[in-house]
Amino acid sequence: QVQLVESGGGLVQAGGSLRLSCAASGLTFSRYVMGWFRQAPGREREFVATIHYSGGRTSYADSVKGRFTISRDNAKNTAYLEMDSLNPDDTAIYYCAAAWLLRVTVSDYFYWGQGTQVTVSS
Repeated sequence: QVQLVESGGGLVQAGGSLRLSCAASGLTFSRYVMGWFRQAPGREREFVATIHYSGGRTSYADSVKGRFTISRDNAKNTAYLEMDSLNPDDTAIYYCAAAWLLRVTVSDYFYWGQGTQVTVSS
């Protein structure tokens, strides 16, 4: 059974940083593209960042480019999202997900975690 478990969310002041983790089990982690998405209240789930199997290729949403960094450790079956210079617009539930290809759409990802809440206060 595939499980993706996010952790590291919380409450942070504007300008602060958080590091999210996504621990994977039940799948051959190194064979999957990993992505991060987020969903704010009343809004659709949106792409944040994605990383290739080897970690050599990444892609980011324009809204987080230069502030967020996605990475992975295949030996630990874990993906990460380092978030810096956070602002209130980043407040959302953050989800990690797995896919075959480096894509930015929700429908391309077929394994999902339960999400972790990130709240940025002004």
